[in-house]
Amino acid sequence: MKRQRSRRDFLTGRAAADAVADAAAGGLPDDPSQGPPHRAGGPSYLIHVARRAMACEFEVRFSAGQYQRDTETALEVLDLVETLEDQMSAFRETSEICRINRTAAREPVEVEPRLFELLELGMRLYHETQGAFDLTAGPLWETWGFARRAGAVPDEGRLVEALRGVGSHLVELDPPHKTIRFTREGVQLNLGSIGKGYALDRCAERLLQAGIADFLLHGGHSSVLARGSQRPPQPEPGENPAGEWVVGLRHPLRPNRRLAEIRLRDRALATSGSRIQSFVHEGHRYGHILDPRSGRPAEGVLSATVIAPGAALADALSTAFYVMGPQAALDYCRARPEIGTVLICPVRHSGGIEIRTAGLAEDELRLL
Repeated sequence: MKRQRSRRDFLTGRAAADAVADAAAGGLPDDPSQGPPHRAGGPSYLIHVARRAMACEFEVRFSAGQYQRDTETALEVLDLVETLEDQMSAFRETSEICRINRTAAREPVEVEPRLFELLELGMRLYHETQGAFDLTAGPLWETWGFARRAGAVPDEGRLVEALRGVGSHLVELDPPHKTIRFTREGVQLNLGSIGKGYALDRCAERLLQAGIADFLLHGGHSSVLARGSQRPPQPEPGENPAGEWVVGLRHPLRPNRRLAEIRLRDRALATSGSRIQSFVHEGHRYGHILDPRSGRPAEGVLSATVIAPGAALADALSTAFYVMGPQAALDYCRARPEIGTVLICPVRHSGGIEIRTAGLAEDELRLL
């Protein structure tokens, strides 16, 4: 059973160990595509500081007693997530993204510098993935009913109309002036496929600036960022002295089963899967991750996990890899050694699964 805690509650000592036990039993994650992070080498005393934002729970974890003002600093850092949600949400009329969506088809709109950098990353990934990642794909999500959690197959006319406003080639960025412009009406930005990772990156910056170098951040357990290691004040004999953070990957079809574990140190991880947000129509399952090029749900991958230097990059690429399919995703990783992936794909004739990987060292991935 999940333990309730208020904004300024935190866990330490025996309570922290109990929370880790809950997590290992699958009691904490909202997203069953991925298990909770924990430490290699056995239990330790952890502090957990959490905040609800962006439709999930954000959490900071670090070792008890390692830093002064650690809990207060973590709470201050998580305040940033709420600020970023106010800026990036496509569902809040006062957000900067909504202001862009209302105005950019008529005139260039000035963008806050850090948000502009994120949009530049999105545009770069659009080209690198041949359109599989696209910040303008939100209208398709609405057309399929996923925005209302009422999925339904749209008629062809509605789908064609929605596709007219989809495509990052319809977005123009002006780096010297930090402005954005849409080349036609109907274009809408939605940062749902990159926003959580970006928030983790910004939180990590704040923690490092405050002198906290060993921590793990997650947003809904589908986006994770690790820095340094977990270092208990007095390691028990036989404990792994390296203290790597370890993230479990769950079976996309059997949420209670863990398939693998990935060791994270100074890297980020994100997993995309559509089993939870999906619907069945005439015997066929349709997932919420849509191919922005065709306007239809992507197929061929059950879950895509990406390990990358930053969380925004991992977040975006996990969505892109799910859409691209296994061969194109593996080719992308092989051309970029800083990117790793674990793809879980269906085996059609047997109903089983196949695990395909690239860009990971032997000691980073352990299949269970």
